[in-house]
Amino acid sequence: MNKIKLFLDDIRVPSDCTGYMPMRIGDKAIVYHSTDWVIVRDHYQFVNWITKNGLPSFISFDHDLSNEHYSPLMYTSEDQYQDAIKGTAPTGYDSAKWLIKYCIENKLALPEWVVHSMNPVGVERITRELTNFQRYATK
Repeated sequence: MNKIKLFLDDIRVPSDCTGYMPMRIGDKAIVYHSTDWVIVRDHYQFVNWITKNGLPSFISFDHDLSNEHYSPLMYTSEDQYQDAIKGTAPTGYDSAKWLIKYCIENKLALPEWVVHSMNPVGVERITRELTNFQRYATK
């Protein structure tokens, strides 16, 4: 695992997270003041970067990686939101699932991660997926 931090987001840059991430992750949000991030803008760039370079030491996930992912249903239920974005471009959730598969296939532990998405359903989906894998992988 290298020392690089990977930021997955279609629009934002890491410094955009300095205002709201301290409420989510406390003092660890200092990471967003760093300038040594690699920014990837979609699922395919995420996969390509990790495939070529290996795991970064830290990943910050956005969920909505395309305009078609923005829906008022992101504030309702996961099932309704999932139906609304079915057939769209891959989301950060798809990237998290791919990362788990990559770690399993290569017998690697997940790097440190956080979800900076503003989509509450998306935050829950990614957090649940990665947390469940970490629980399973450490048994």
